[in-house]
Amino acid sequence: MKQVAWITYAAVALAACAPTTKPVVTAPEPTAAPPVQKPPEQPAAVAAAVASAVREAPRNWQLLDDSIDHYPGISLLRAQRELLNGKAPRHSVIVAVIDGGVDTAHAALRARLWTNSKEVAGNGKDDDRNGHIDDVHGWNFIGGKDGRDVNYDTFELTRMFVRCAGTRQTVTERAMSAIDSTKCSKVSADYAGKKNEINSTLEQMRTIEAVMNRALPILKQAAGTDTLTPAKVEALAATSPQVVAARGLYLQLAQQGATPEAVTEAVTEYGVQSQYGLNTDYDPRDIVGDNYADPSQRDYGNTDVTGPDAKHGTHVAGIIAAAPEANSGVQGIASAALIMPVRAVPDGDERDKDIANAIRYAVDNGARVINMSFGKPYSPFKSAVDGAVKYADSHGVLMVLASGNDGASLDTASNFPTPDYIGGGRAANWIEVGASSWRGGDTLAVAFSNYSHDKVDVFAPGEDILSTVQGGGYERLSGTSMAAPVVTGLAALIMSYYPNLTAAQVRQIILDSATRYNRTALVPGGKSGETVPFASLSATGGIVNAYNALKLAQQRSSAH
Repeated sequence: MKQVAWITYAAVALAACAPTTKPVVTAPEPTAAPPVQKPPEQPAAVAAAVASAVREAPRNWQLLDDSIDHYPGISLLRAQRELLNGKAPRHSVIVAVIDGGVDTAHAALRARLWTNSKEVAGNGKDDDRNGHIDDVHGWNFIGGKDGRDVNYDTFELTRMFVRCAGTRQTVTERAMSAIDSTKCSKVSADYAGKKNEINSTLEQMRTIEAVMNRALPILKQAAGTDTLTPAKVEALAATSPQVVAARGLYLQLAQQGATPEAVTEAVTEYGVQSQYGLNTDYDPRDIVGDNYADPSQRDYGNTDVTGPDAKHGTHVAGIIAAAPEANSGVQGIASAALIMPVRAVPDGDERDKDIANAIRYAVDNGARVINMSFGKPYSPFKSAVDGAVKYADSHGVLMVLASGNDGASLDTASNFPTPDYIGGGRAANWIEVGASSWRGGDTLAVAFSNYSHDKVDVFAPGEDILSTVQGGGYERLSGTSMAAPVVTGLAALIMSYYPNLTAAQVRQIILDSATRYNRTALVPGGKSGETVPFASLSATGGIVNAYNALKLAQQRSSAH
């Protein structure tokens, strides 16, 4: 599943409810205003705290320097001014983006696309004999040879639940062996819990959306504009109880990043999860038309690397390498990166076979870094993915994975794929990434991010990241999906200036140069008030830093 953080239980908590109960919200009604009532005065400290909590993250905050700009970014702009000024990259670096698709027509990405020079576009031949016809800009492993594409898919848990139930025979179930009966009781319990969680959250989000939709007209009328921002809403005078209530609701949600647009998007996303992800009668694999029983099969798919929904993958690609475009203000991290889109992640859980083939495709076609902004809690064909990870590792390809958005410790929770192989051993060229916040302080680790001192390597900016989206536009998204490409972009940047460094050396440079924060942080996952040392949330205890990394890369490259 794409690792974007939709509105989480933090937003639900604003509605004064537990995660499995209907929120209780006093909705502001657009009725005639009663006599004006002045709200009680707030202490200055409280007012300042509120103002700080709802301010917007600066554009490109992830590129700023904490000591200079006071935002805990990766210090890229400083590195460009002080270390890279007057220097040109020595080498282009191919970066594979395994995702739901990339908008290859986006103005900020067109010049940054990988082109397969060995393939002749549109001639219907496999010119480079790699098993894929006309793969000029990448490949789509979730499409059929007839041109159809998989948009939605089920959760892996749903597929396992159906196999356990034994009530239906689809392409997927016919291809897969039965699950051990001792595991099926847990699968059934997990499926019931997942179903309850999603449907309850969907109901809560719909309630919040309805309340917000009643509040917005009041705020727009009071502000005299159809364009609302936290700053504008915060500045509104309390002309009526309705305005006070609507203002308070809006600002409460804004503190959690829950804009009206984000709430609506969360409703849509949870609706899709309910309709498709949990649907035991849905199996789109016949669209692909492969032999699902053969995990080694690679000659399937099509050339559509954009697909029906490329928002997520386009956003990821832009973080890595978007070219500056007039009026956008958006800048990718690695100007010499060439994006290779490999489509393998539907709206739902990706399938192990497709991920394994996507990794192998990336390696075989020259990728030096692979970005994987996806993950799931179950992996029935993990051996196939392990084989692909070993293949990438042996070819010196750096793999960067989003750690997941469950606000959970990976010491107890699972997020596949993993660098740990069945039977023992571990991939060396692997970085697992948690998400950090622009807000700093005790919220330095974003509430949705997974964490682990042993299994998460480092944190990177992953909240309110402005980047490219499908259709030529730009949007802010949050998630470990956004943090991973920050690290991927940094790796590609280092490789482009110091091409003699190996993937293992670049990995170590990124980890060794991370900015360590000697402070406590709220534990991700919504545990009220619980704090731990930020250093305990990852192996490095830090946030990646381009300035430090490039200085260290220069030193180690010279000594190499």
